[in-house]
Formats: sequence, C-alpha cells, structure tokens
Amino acid sequence: MAGKGLGLAVLLLLAATAARGAGEPRGCEAVRKVFQLRQLGPLRGVPDSPRAGVDLQVCTSKNPTCCNKKMEERYQTAAKQDIQQVLQTSSATLKFLISRNAAAFQETFETLIRLAENYTSTLFCNAYRNMAAEAATGIQEFFTDVGLFIFGTDISTEEFVNRFFDNLFPVVYNHIINPGQTDVSLEYAECLRMARRDIRPFGNIPKKVIGQMGRSLLPSRTFLQALNLGIEVINTTDHLHFSKDCSRALLRMQYCPHCQGLTLSKPCMGYCLNVIRGCLAYMAEVDLHWQAYIQSLEELSSAMRGTYDIEHVLLNFHSVVNDALIQARVHGPELSEQVNKVCGPPVRKPAQSPSCSFDQNKDNEGLKMFSRDSEETLANRRKEFISHLRLYRAFYGGLADQLCGNELAAADGLPCWNGEDVVRSYTLRVVGSGIKAQFGNPEVKVKGTDPVINQIIDKLKHIIQLLQSKSFPKYYNWDLRQTGSGGSVDEEISGDCDDEDGCGGSGIGEVKRVMKITDSGVPDKMNLSDVKQIHQTNDGSTLDTTGIGSTTMADYMTFMLMSLVTLFLSLW
Repeated sequence: MAGKGLGLAVLLLLAATAARGAGEPRGCEAVRKVFQLRQLGPLRGVPDSPRAGVDLQVCTSKNPTCCNKKMEERYQTAAKQDIQQVLQTSSATLKFLISRNAAAFQETFETLIRLAENYTSTLFCNAYRNMAAEAATGIQEFFTDVGLFIFGTDISTEEFVNRFFDNLFPVVYNHIINPGQTDVSLEYAECLRMARRDIRPFGNIPKKVIGQMGRSLLPSRTFLQALNLGIEVINTTDHLHFSKDCSRALLRMQYCPHCQGLTLSKPCMGYCLNVIRGCLAYMAEVDLHWQAYIQSLEELSSAMRGTYDIEHVLLNFHSVVNDALIQARVHGPELSEQVNKVCGPPVRKPAQSPSCSFDQNKDNEGLKMFSRDSEETLANRRKEFISHLRLYRAFYGGLADQLCGNELAAADGLPCWNGEDVVRSYTLRVVGSGIKAQFGNPEVKVKGTDPVINQIIDKLKHIIQLLQSKSFPKYYNWDLRQTGSGGSVDEEISGDCDDEDGCGGSGIGEVKRVMKITDSGVPDKMNLSDVKQIHQTNDGSTLDTTGIGSTTMADYMTFMLMSLVTLFLSLW
C-alpha cells in the first residue's frame, strides 16, 4: 500500500512534465526523485547526471543514461513486484467473492445442522420424553457425522445413518415395542443393535434416509470443496513465478524509459500485450478449465434445488424419525416376536429416571426468526453467488488485455514506449493468448510449461469431474402434495413406501421448510407445529406420537392443547 501511495505521489509530482522522445537525458533529477519516492534503494547510487551505460544488460542505449547496474537490478525487482501487485489487485474482487461465499455457505451449513439437531432433540423432549435422555447421545453423534461429512471428512453416509437407527432401536424397543418397569440390559441392547438391520423395525425408512442424505449432503460437500479450490487457484496465479526472459521484458517495458529520463512514458498497447501475454502465457492455459469450473458449479447449483436439497432434508429429519417411531409402534407385536427369536426374552436391569437434558431455550439462543417465505433461502443465495461468479468466466483468458487496457499501457493516440524509444505506434506483430500463441512473440520467449500451473489445472479437472459426477443419484419422486394446517405450509407425502416395505400406510408427511438466512447467517427459532400428528392404524384406531399409546380423539386433543401451551410458554 505504501508503494502504491508513493507511486501516486510520483504521478502528482511529475504530472506537469510532458513525455519527450528518447535521446540523451538533459538531467537525472526526475529519475532520482522517482527512485527515492518509490524507495527502490539508496539515492547515493543514482547518478546526478547522464553517464555511459556500459555495465547495463537490459536497458542498453547508445546515448548516456541515468542508470547503472545496481539501479537496473533494483528496477527489475520492482518490475516483478509491480506486476504481482497489479495481478493481485485485478483478482481481489473475484477472490473476495468466492472466499466470502465459501465462509457464508459453511456457516449456513453449520447452522442448518444445529437447527436440525435441535428439531430432533425437541421432538423427543416434547413427544417422546421418556426416551429423550437415552436418544440424546445418538442424535448428537449423528449430526456430528453429518457435519464431518459436509466439511470433507472421509466417512460414509450409509454408515452413520445405519449407526443412528441401530442405536435408536434398543431405546424404541424398551419404551414403545416392549415397555417395562425396568430397562433392558446392556448385553440385550447390544443384541438389538446388531439385529436391527435384519428385523427392520423402522421399515424402509433408514434406506430412504441413506438415499436422502447421500443425495443432499454429497453435492453440498462438493460445492464447498469447489469454492475452496477456486480460492486456491487465485492464490496460485496471484503469486506466479516469472521466467528470466519475462522478468527482463517487464524491466524493459516499465523502467528502461527511466534510464533515458522518460519517467512518465507508458508502453504502447501492442507492446504491452506482447509482454504481458508472454509473461502470463502459462496462466492463460487455466482459462478453458476455469470456464468449465464455473459452468459446472452453476449446473450443480441448479441441480441442488428442489425437494432433496440439504435444507429440506436436514430440517425434516425429525419428521422422518417420527415416522420411524410410528412404524415401530404399529408393528410392535410382530417386532417383539422377531426380537424374541433372535435375542430371546428381554433381560432387564433397574430403570434409570428418564429426563430431558436438552435445554430448548438455551440451545435456541442466537437462532432468529424462522420464516417459510424468506427472500434469501439457501437456494437463492447460491443463485445470487453464481450470477456474480458468471461475470468472471473469461477472467484468465482476458487478463492480459485487462491489465494493459486498465493499468499499464498508454491510451490510444498518445506517444508511447516501444521498448527502445517513444513512438507514435507499435509496429511489430501482436500475438494472442496462451502458450501456443507465443510462437514468434517479439518481446518474450516462452518455453515448455509451468509445473505449478499444470498442477492447478489438474486440480480443476478433478473438481470439474466431481461437479459433473454421475454418482449424484436422481432424487426420489414425491407424488402426493397436500396443504397443511391453515394452508400455511406444504406437506409432501412420500409415495415410495408400500406395504411390502413394512410401512403399513404410515407417514406423517414432511413439512417443506425454508430457512431465512439473515446477515449473520443464522436462521430463526424453530416451529414445531408439525411434531404432534395422528396416525391411523390398520384397524382404524388412532395413535399419537407422544409415547402414551392409543387414545380417543378427545383425550388426544386435550393432551395436544396442553402440550402446545407448554411449548409456546417455553418458547416465549
């Protein structure tokens, strides 16, 4: 920043000085002032008057010069620093766009996970209170695994979903399927865990959850990985290593005019393009892969919209768990017989006093108002981000033109520096961008490839393959929609579960939730109006989800109203 400010001071100081043609400089005073203001080195090393430049290697001239070998070395260092600064300035907005959104999406995912865990804990505390304490550890472990997966840990969604339902089965058996005055023993609980996948107490629901989690978490994980790679690409190209030939060309373009006293001269546009395109030839090879990267991000973002996006799946997980508990209750007698065949009659131990350790008020601190018709949902934020990112699709392909047009080159029609003299126009051939186009570049010789750029291109190719991966399965179809209570929410009831799956016609439905993303990235207090719902069994009786068994409609409504009053008071 200091160098940039000094550079501006130089321009202000010398603004009244007109550029003149090359030749013997009348004096070196202007050169000394710029050298001092730019803090390029000790002023005592700058000649007071023009001298023969026999020791110069790049800024050679037939005429006396204001430069010496030490100055030339310092100018070369400054030329590379200048171009690095210009590169970083040009990419700063793009880098900020990606890094800010990467952090925002990560924060939003963390909030979603926390909110979904709160929903599930509150379901047990309000509807299945006698099971809440025993289920708490499994709930916490499940959502920890969800976060680990999204943020890059190499774990299996199938494994942690199965582990959740394995751990839930002994709790459900002890309190719903075969409740008793005492708890089942640890050994018996372990047998239940081991037998859960064969007995299938929750029907096809665990299998569905595995599919839903895979379909929603994997794209979000890949999306975050892609954003982090985008930041890495920019950091790499911001600190590009320049070849010796490029460094000499930059010196000749930017500082050799100073040796002739031309401190305000700028390079001709064609000359600048040849130098910068030559120096950025390796970087220009990133262009096609960068365009494909942004296109793939856009396509994945669009595919993440819909019923099975991460927001919908996580915020409805508690509803799916409720469905699973209803499954177990409906088929309780048959499940009890199957358990007896596998694990024998229940072996019990003294019961522990059940309690709900989840403090709803405490855990909801910082969760702001939850809105179903938010203008800034997760999907909308992705859409807005992609719309801004799309503007940078040709960033690397047009970078040299941008640098010369906006920063480095002289305006059209003005006298300009061509590497040797101040002229009206640059007359040599101007090459295109990329390595192949540099053949015949009159200013910079480009040889071979850059291993650092090759490595970043390989990473881009890999993430593009992930973004376009066919391993993202198609979403399940939902074929029945109905309006919820008061017509304020849409419930979507799965048509994927039939009697062969052991569903028995159950299903309380999934409530489509939309999380408002505030400035802090934190959603609002949860609404649990869908927690208590009635399930109709095969024999026509009704079951609630509170864990107290079959009851009449009047008793159920009384209990529900009392619970809602308690819930609202706790939320108040």
